[in-house]
Amino acid sequence: MKKVMMGNHAISHGATLSRVQVIAAYPITPQTQVVELLSEIVADQKLKAEFIKVESEHSAMAACIGASSAGARAFTATSAQGLALMHELLHWAAGARLPIVMADINRAMAPPWTIWTDQNDSLSQRDTGWMQFYCQSNQEVLDSVIMAYKVAEKVLMPVMIVLDAFSLSHTYEIVDLPDQALVDTYLPPFDYKYKLNVNDPHTYGGLTTPDWYMEFRVKMQEAMEQALGIIKKEAVEFEKTFGRRYDPVEPYMVDDADIVLVTSGTAASTARFAVDQMRKKGKKVGNLRMRLLRPFPFADVREHLKNARKVVIVDRNISYGYHGIWAQEVKSALYGHSKVPVFNFIAGLGGRDIFPETYIDIVNQVKKMKKPDQELYWVEVKR
Repeated sequence: MKKVMMGNHAISHGATLSRVQVIAAYPITPQTQVVELLSEIVADQKLKAEFIKVESEHSAMAACIGASSAGARAFTATSAQGLALMHELLHWAAGARLPIVMADINRAMAPPWTIWTDQNDSLSQRDTGWMQFYCQSNQEVLDSVIMAYKVAEKVLMPVMIVLDAFSLSHTYEIVDLPDQALVDTYLPPFDYKYKLNVNDPHTYGGLTTPDWYMEFRVKMQEAMEQALGIIKKEAVEFEKTFGRRYDPVEPYMVDDADIVLVTSGTAASTARFAVDQMRKKGKKVGNLRMRLLRPFPFADVREHLKNARKVVIVDRNISYGYHGIWAQEVKSALYGHSKVPVFNFIAGLGGRDIFPETYIDIVNQVKKMKKPDQELYWVEVKR
């Protein structure tokens, strides 16, 4: 069945189709409609789940941790300052190997106070042990929730589904709602081997001495490395089942491109449109959309950028005192494997629009340079 829906509601339907059993809800703009619709779905008995109204985002994640520890399929959603408030417990969820799925609607961090989008909230959590999927359409949002539980429950690591505020969260698109029976065949019920059980008591997450702490972290790293292969495999399985495919990276006209734009989120859709416009004028430009931040797809990035003469990473975020965060990641992947010059542009912070003309101007600027003459370039900043 196809329906026109906003991105936030695509998340809600994705969670419903995944048969989540516990929903922890705390409203924050621009995420609020996610849990609002889920509250209605649960109240109307269209989903058998516990809907827990909590007093903060910290408590929301705590509720998910408790539910997942008991063997339930848990879900929550947040944005910006709410995600920051969860920070302590994000480490706990990953360290406890709990396959929680959370949607983060990208909202720029305050101050100054804002409700519009950029990626600093989710990217600042990149070292907490959560997988992160960056979406560019409402269909991808819904599908990613279902895929996230499949992957998370295989490797026992949590997943964050990331989408742009307003560009997706409040924008309506046609979304294919898959049949529940079909989803059930793809995503079986969650059977957590290590769940809390009063009839078989164990201690989880207790004090660990230096003799064993490091071994736990090795297992987390190995799980993330395993997850990359599973994500690729599930992309194929998902396509077989539902007819749509989501790989860790999405190349567009990169094979013969002299200049490749590296983008993520909805800015990637705009980049592809700009690539089409430049191709019509004979400019060999391509786009590489980054869907997966963690685990990072090193080999895929190297493969798709191997023929580029210049790589241009357009970041909708900034690591203050360093570079854009996607630039750091891509540069680390290329280090020792390629000598291609890498340019980093910062654009669209705080919800400022990124237009096709923005990319065209960036490409025209880069074409005049052999290599970067500064660490990063700010786009359309008022001085």
